[in-house]
Amino acid sequence: MRILVTGGSGFIGSNLCRHLIVDKGLSVLNLDSMTYAAHPDSLKELEAADNYAHEKIDICDQEAVEAALNNFEPDAIMHLAAESHVDRSIDRSDSFVRTNVLGTHSMLEASRRHIENLSSDRRDDFRFLHVSTDEVYGSLGAQGKFREDTPYDPSSPYSASKAASDHLASAWHRTFGVPVLISNCSNNYGPYQFPEKLIPLMILNARDGRPLPVYGDGSNVRDWLHVGDHVRALVRVLEAGTPGETYNIGGDSERSNLEVVETICRIMDRHHSIGAPHASLIDFVEDRPGHDWRYAIDAGKIQSELGWRAEEDFEAGIEKTVLWYLENEAWWRPLREGVYAGARLGLHGDFR
Repeated sequence: MRILVTGGSGFIGSNLCRHLIVDKGLSVLNLDSMTYAAHPDSLKELEAADNYAHEKIDICDQEAVEAALNNFEPDAIMHLAAESHVDRSIDRSDSFVRTNVLGTHSMLEASRRHIENLSSDRRDDFRFLHVSTDEVYGSLGAQGKFREDTPYDPSSPYSASKAASDHLASAWHRTFGVPVLISNCSNNYGPYQFPEKLIPLMILNARDGRPLPVYGDGSNVRDWLHVGDHVRALVRVLEAGTPGETYNIGGDSERSNLEVVETICRIMDRHHSIGAPHASLIDFVEDRPGHDWRYAIDAGKIQSELGWRAEEDFEAGIEKTVLWYLENEAWWRPLREGVYAGARLGLHGDFR
């Protein structure tokens, strides 16, 4: 089976490519324009593999995308390429609209044209998996969870752009018959995540004895999903999901942001010394504009219909993640020194 993955050099994408190639033995073409959040070393061990190739293509360039599809002739597309950091979307939304909305339109149109040229058997088997986020649903109160039929209510430019892309994907299934599957996942964590996100930022700041900025009072709640569990779920949706359907993917691991940071501090206390408890570095800062209070995923549909279930316990998974960053300075150090040094984003300030 031949899989085209967009955004395969990013956090989730690189973990997905590795799983598809190493664990599943499939052929993968990675389309990635290599923006700031893509790391060339995330898939370094695959560069010599016969069943892996990377093309530096902007997904908004529909002509280039169509050429890649014609040359590779994929059996499926797993579309992950996206601008994904809420804070950056607050500072500058244009790149989010361009990549997440126009880029998804480009991929859907290229796929529609590709399908038209397939034999009937290959056309019936072809799938387009659009990977999205639970943030499209907005914010929950103290009770309840997001279901596949939860109305969309995005709060940030990022979530609004992903909501738009979800609607495009659904429309291309209904109008043009593109066999689209949509997944909406909760917050991912694990190795190879760009250090602007909460967990890697806290790990690296704690390592260096720098302040650990917690928005507001830290009470905002997220459902945490290990990236390894997520990529297994994506493959399962691709293999057995029903075109036109949406599948919510969650880790059933709700934690407040403060609880996550405190957990990281306790783990760091065991593995790295700064001469004081790492929790002493916690610094409560001005909250993010429009900060959703709580996310939680009801993953009952993918569990009952496709037989997938999250396997990684959060406490064990977060310790593995901390240790990975402590042991892989060669991966993250160039990012901290040359791309993103840890400055606050999301208040209309400078990106660096």
